[in-house]
Amino acid sequence: MKRSMKTMDGNHAAAHASYAFTDVAAIYPITPSSVMAEATDEWATAGRKNIFGQTVQVTEMQSEAGAAGTVHGSLAAGALTTTYTASQGLLLMIPNLYKVAGERLPGVFNVSARCVATHALNIFGDHSDVYACRQTGVAMLCESSVQEVMDLTPVAHCAAIKGRIPFINFFDGFRTSHEIQKIETWDYEDLKDMVDMDAVDAFRKNALNPNHPVEMGSAQNPDIFFQSREACNSTYDELPAIVQEYMDKVNAKIGTDYKLFNYYGAADADRVIIAMGSVCETIDETIDYLMAKGEKVGVVKVRLYRPFVKEALIEAIPDTVKRIAVLDRTKEPGSLGEPLYLDVVAALKGSKFDQVTITSGRYGLGSKDTTPGQIIAVYNNTEKERFTIGIIDDVTNLSLDVKENPVTTPEGTTNCKFWGLGADGTVGANKNSIKIIGDNTDMYAQAYFDYDSKKSGGVTISHLRFGHSPIRSTYLISQANFVACHCTAYIYKYNMVQDLVPGGTFLFNTQWTVDELDEKLPGQVKRYIAENNINFYIIDGVKIGKEIGLGNRINTVLQSAFFSLTKLIPEEEVIKLMKDAATRSYAKKGDDVVKMNHDAIDAGATAYVKVDVPESWKNCTDDDYSVEVKGDNKEVVDFVKDIQQKVNGQQGNTIPVSVVKKYETGWTPSGTAAYEKRGVATDVPVWDATKCIECNQCSYVCPHAAIRPVAMTEAEAAKAPEGMQMKDLNQMPGYKFAIVVSAFDCTGCGSCVNVCPDKVQAITMTGFEAHEDEQKYFDYAVSLEDKEDVIEKFKLNSVKGSQFRQPLLEFSGACGGCGETPYAKLITQLFGDRMYIANATGCSSIWANSSPSTPYTTNKKGHGPAWSNSLFEDAAEFGYGMLLAQRAIRDRLKNELDEIAANTDKADVKDAIKEWNDTFASGIENGPATEKLVAALEACGCDASKNVLKEKDFLAKKSQWIFGGDGWAYDIGFGGVDHVLASGKDINVMVFDTEVYSNTGGQSSKSTPTGAIAQFAAGGKETKKKDLAGIAMSYGYVYVAHISMGADMNQCVKALAEAEAYPGPSLIIAYAPCINHGIKKGMSKAQTEEKLAVESGYWFNFRYNPTLAAEGKDAFSLDSKEPTGDYQAFLKGENRYASLAKFNPERAAELFAKAEKNSKDEYDHLKKLVTLYAGK
Repeated sequence: MKRSMKTMDGNHAAAHASYAFTDVAAIYPITPSSVMAEATDEWATAGRKNIFGQTVQVTEMQSEAGAAGTVHGSLAAGALTTTYTASQGLLLMIPNLYKVAGERLPGVFNVSARCVATHALNIFGDHSDVYACRQTGVAMLCESSVQEVMDLTPVAHCAAIKGRIPFINFFDGFRTSHEIQKIETWDYEDLKDMVDMDAVDAFRKNALNPNHPVEMGSAQNPDIFFQSREACNSTYDELPAIVQEYMDKVNAKIGTDYKLFNYYGAADADRVIIAMGSVCETIDETIDYLMAKGEKVGVVKVRLYRPFVKEALIEAIPDTVKRIAVLDRTKEPGSLGEPLYLDVVAALKGSKFDQVTITSGRYGLGSKDTTPGQIIAVYNNTEKERFTIGIIDDVTNLSLDVKENPVTTPEGTTNCKFWGLGADGTVGANKNSIKIIGDNTDMYAQAYFDYDSKKSGGVTISHLRFGHSPIRSTYLISQANFVACHCTAYIYKYNMVQDLVPGGTFLFNTQWTVDELDEKLPGQVKRYIAENNINFYIIDGVKIGKEIGLGNRINTVLQSAFFSLTKLIPEEEVIKLMKDAATRSYAKKGDDVVKMNHDAIDAGATAYVKVDVPESWKNCTDDDYSVEVKGDNKEVVDFVKDIQQKVNGQQGNTIPVSVVKKYETGWTPSGTAAYEKRGVATDVPVWDATKCIECNQCSYVCPHAAIRPVAMTEAEAAKAPEGMQMKDLNQMPGYKFAIVVSAFDCTGCGSCVNVCPDKVQAITMTGFEAHEDEQKYFDYAVSLEDKEDVIEKFKLNSVKGSQFRQPLLEFSGACGGCGETPYAKLITQLFGDRMYIANATGCSSIWANSSPSTPYTTNKKGHGPAWSNSLFEDAAEFGYGMLLAQRAIRDRLKNELDEIAANTDKADVKDAIKEWNDTFASGIENGPATEKLVAALEACGCDASKNVLKEKDFLAKKSQWIFGGDGWAYDIGFGGVDHVLASGKDINVMVFDTEVYSNTGGQSSKSTPTGAIAQFAAGGKETKKKDLAGIAMSYGYVYVAHISMGADMNQCVKALAEAEAYPGPSLIIAYAPCINHGIKKGMSKAQTEEKLAVESGYWFNFRYNPTLAAEGKDAFSLDSKEPTGDYQAFLKGENRYASLAKFNPERAAELFAKAEKNSKDEYDHLKKLVTLYAGK
């Protein structure tokens, strides 16, 4: 049977197949599985029919646990139900997996297998999540490639229906879920033909129904529970035959040979690997290479992992085998071996392979790359019974050495690498490119994308392969035919041209001219280009992008240059294909954006320049761009030297276990982000001292703390580096004032320029290279002490005064123009030296602590935010636990101090203890009192004082904060938020409200307003935004504030100060524009967007302070004036709304009108609260 060929990733392959069999999909976003749910929602919105002739009923739940409960309920009521999840999300489903399996309900849980967080979060692929479910009774089917996902996902669904057992259908997260391949796809008529409709009818007939009621889910006692559990044995005995039956149906249709265990390799192999997942593709490729050399090797691929059929395994293994290596993509500390190994050992015990040596290996944890060279090392291993590959373990010495790393891709395969800057569009363009190649040529195509953890502005490496043979290379490219560098700064940071094979092509995006290359290119780059006859081209994509209006989004320019240089497709044809792809990609953003990308394609096809490589380049010597790491904190310096520099140089895989041993619990020193100095901005802000009015707003809004004011004494000013601009500080005689910029930490977003008063415009954006030497001014400024008298003069709790305090959040991995970090940075300026932060997983945890960058830092005393992340769902409870720990220790110390006071005759000790007790609950006052107390106790020297001093770090009142986004606060973590607020304890909850799940790609949350398009709300959200503030205010004792920095900077800092000072729970909800909103003005205007949101009545600023109510004063302050802006115009300024108006104007008009009415009703309600909470 011939099937149509399409280019897609593993997630879309699974979604395409599962959609056919699904009545109901209960979903919740989690990387890397969210794409499956998004595709299902989009198809349902577009009206796609499943094999039963209906669109899938898609519903988003508040958590994975909720989604699993919905799956259970939907199955119980007779609907074939599917969900999509991974990692912690799958673990939250475990209780329901037991139930669904126990009740024999045919659900399918499609899983992009992902690492489970342990000492650290890792969002990439391994099998730790699926292995954690192996005991639940759910059947487990594994696929190794995108094609297998398409082929075998129907087997999971059909076998679940006929066998009446739920399935986990899984494949490797990222390596398969996000790998794009040209594959054969199913037609739904062929899938319908495979389903046992009688079994479907029986399932529906036996479902819960009042017309023939039964009761499910009873409570059983010891008398019958055990027997009832044993009663299912025959069901699991029969299931493998059903799975093979459907594999045979697939085989009959498409000519494959799928079995429960598939063998590939020499019929007389003496060495065999047993594995499952994407590594099998690499093993296949390696086997071909080794067999061509005469070696006898093979692999057994596990398809059906549960139930585990030992007879099928034994049948698959060649009789000639002498050594078996079992590879597991997980680690189970303390076990005799990992799960697959233990299963294999048990299966082969007493069989004809009883005496065969079986070794156990771990590989690929957290998506660690697994190469042919490592597989060869496994085949050659004769010494280590337990081993690891892909790392250097110099502690327990389990790792195998790689002796060779051959090229095993099929001959004729073209390998390409593209080094991009996060959010510059490189990845998106390459996704389009591989689909163009796959869908419009007879070539096979593969794409995989390697990222760091920066939200944007980080490094992205796109790996593209294409050729006339199937591509099974599930590992990164190390020898490329084409390399493109899209960010000039990278040429100094990464060995990229060295990846090129002799005669390869290098395309370098730079603003340098050909004449400047000899001076500016590193010597080692020039020498490699010359010695290896590299075809070298340059292109100024930034200039083209600016001229066209795309700014720094140069992806289509460089995509066009790539196709022009490689000549894969005739020029006229490929330009049309690129433009068609751009139209599909950008149509939602408006016709003007589409036209600009079309213009960029035209320009890129001819804008590159061939560089004639001088013979002299062969004699170039290496340039050393390493920077000496200096600092007073040895822990920070060691971390930067041993970890950060190597990871940031794409050399993290070379770090041995011995180096990371000291960080095994996941801790990292604070303040390492300051050493990165990425230099990724094209343009940076430049300050004009003659125009500045010293408002400090530029610093206040900077998402990365890259621009700051500094107050200098006359003596400090005299020591400043030559050429540093400065002026007299207004109202502070004897002080000089300057605004300094860290060009190497700036992302070039332009937020500072945006808020600089129009009549002043003391800041302009200018080319990075012209001002990189001014870094020394910033470095000098931050070496100086904060000026307490200056802060006191202008007040810490003011816009201007707060900015003279060192920010303890700097240079994070947040997007340029980020709406979240300015709030977090401000909080650290107000309270950072005594803060605990419990951070929910999400954007605010990723930009806050993605190894090797720690942007939360310390002041000159070494004090700063103590930050930690537990999970997505439990941040409130996690932070509450921190608070309880502090209180327990401080209460004990208080008792000890009271005893000292009662027994001492030293007046200074008594006075110090009294002041400490009097300020016990006040963070602002208790700090100074603690310093006096410690001094008094040290002077006292008695044993009781010494005991207290052992724990002096716990004495001062700390400021407890819980940070997270709206997906956490409104949805998955709402129960915890509610409980913590209801506790009445002195704890602060900060919600960065982006109105979508920002970190997982912009899915709808209960914070998403009516009419907004988001993932999981492709047709516009129908329901109104949840009133989280109103829920909190209903308690009567929770401080609540709605803030929007760009709308009212003074209200923002005032609310934060009031919330922290309030001696009970507080909730601050901050409006945070996000890159997912598609703000047409761009993220440089994020603060403007915050202002327009309030002016139009889209967002309202207010504060509710229960302390004022207790004093008989007005407790509720409505800080937003009556809206004067155009609500509809505001909506249409963001693509999340405008795209709905473009493609479904009638629905948009209906939902936007509903949203505007909701907004007016909300303002009327807030005005009533002013009256309700008026002073008595």
